[in-house]
Amino acid sequence: MFVVTGAAGFIGSNIVAALNARGITDILAVDDLKDGDKFVNLAKYTIADYMDKSGFRRMVATGGLNKVQAIFHQGACSDTTERDGQFMMDNNYRYTLELFEYCQTHGTQLIYASSAAVYGAGPEYIEDAAYEHPLNIYGYSKLLFDEVLRKRFDDLTSQVVGLRYFNVYGPNEQHKGRMASVALHNMKQYLAEGSVRLFGGWDTYANGGQMRDFIHVDDVVAVNMYFFDNHEVSGIFNCGTGRAQPFNDVAFSVINTMREIEGKEPLILSQMIEQGLIQYMDFPEDLKGRYQSYTQADTSALREAGFVEPMLDVQAGVAQYVRSLYPDAKSLKRR
Repeated sequence: MFVVTGAAGFIGSNIVAALNARGITDILAVDDLKDGDKFVNLAKYTIADYMDKSGFRRMVATGGLNKVQAIFHQGACSDTTERDGQFMMDNNYRYTLELFEYCQTHGTQLIYASSAAVYGAGPEYIEDAAYEHPLNIYGYSKLLFDEVLRKRFDDLTSQVVGLRYFNVYGPNEQHKGRMASVALHNMKQYLAEGSVRLFGGWDTYANGGQMRDFIHVDDVVAVNMYFFDNHEVSGIFNCGTGRAQPFNDVAFSVINTMREIEGKEPLILSQMIEQGLIQYMDFPEDLKGRYQSYTQADTSALREAGFVEPMLDVQAGVAQYVRSLYPDAKSLKRR
């Protein structure tokens, strides 16, 4: 049996899809479906059983979980603005620690979601304590378990891999609301208003010039599958492209791909700005000092661990994402 936590969520559901593509259907899907609309992410795939997160945690604690080959632990609160530290530490730190203890006792592979939020404002993003300075409780909750893994690394009895996700975008994130990717927000804005809004300049960056390491969910899943296949490798690894690109690039790719679907000519960035297709708003005061203006994964450790596949840049990845949601002009008009 295989377990995917957060299975109805964004990355979790894409991992279920990847397992199905390998012919694996003996999957226990674990999630919290208080947001029932997330069911659509699972309905497309084949699983053996579903459990609520709370019941699953009780089963793990009481020894009722049957033999599991691998746990892909994607379940977490990913809202970087959440201030409830008690909830965050239980949901992100304690939950992961419980699964870690189970996996070490039963010889089960554990591949879990960490986050680039552990690095705070950067500017270096290297898997080393010297560079880890989280700006919020979310980042701290992720870092704390990474530190547990480091302390116990030499005594591991089975594989444990922590993947520090950078800015992930792609299919199955429609339920995430304000925490959805900038690509999805840009698509929705363009369809609803005919323009895209980005943050204006701040922290030495020009309008729309803040830079992130944007990674397509297909590449995130490929990294998860690589470590699943190579169970002798353990550690903490950045999961990003190693390529920082500005938010302007995302908006540019969204708009031109949608224009192409509509049968319109592509524009250059300056034309989009002149025509009001890209608009800039004042940088929010409440985010100053708590916002990552620049992220770029150092992928040296990931590559040295043997993952050598190329990753999509924003231009290719965002275009692929837009077309997956809106394959033709009719689909644009229906939204």
